[in-house]
Amino acid sequence: MSHIAQIALDDAALPPPTPEIEQERRVAMYDLMEQNRFSLPPRNGHAVPEGPYSVGLAIREKRLVFDVATEGGEHAAAFHLSLSPFRQVVKDYFSICKSYYDAVKTLPPSQIETIDMARRGIHDEGARILRERLEGKAEIDEDTARRLFTLVCVLHFGG
Repeated sequence: MSHIAQIALDDAALPPPTPEIEQERRVAMYDLMEQNRFSLPPRNGHAVPEGPYSVGLAIREKRLVFDVATEGGEHAAAFHLSLSPFRQVVKDYFSICKSYYDAVKTLPPSQIETIDMARRGIHDEGARILRERLEGKAEIDEDTARRLFTLVCVLHFGG
């Protein structure tokens, strides 16, 4: 399986992120660049350019857009996914993250751990939805899906 060698978020039109959102973004991008699995399956019996890939991620016209190119700049694929399947899980994720950040400031470790477990569960659900939506378009592993879901949330923050 190939990988993403570079990722760019199209967030220029979004409001400035909170420090927490910016931290989530930095960590997800760092982890994604450290290790990921991303490949394009053949389409209609035709081979696709091999990776590593450069991926642009954006929200345009209420759709999640993946623009995929080879490292050399050759267009490899573009996916436009409906945001509808992500709406509730993104909303739940932001809500639980807010609870987590508030809890870290005041609650004992046992309560923080409980909130963090719930946060991870919602994050896993978002990653599962992303993998389902990319089925037949791109092949990614679970960790890559989790990191990409975080970046989807970052893009939702301003939209």
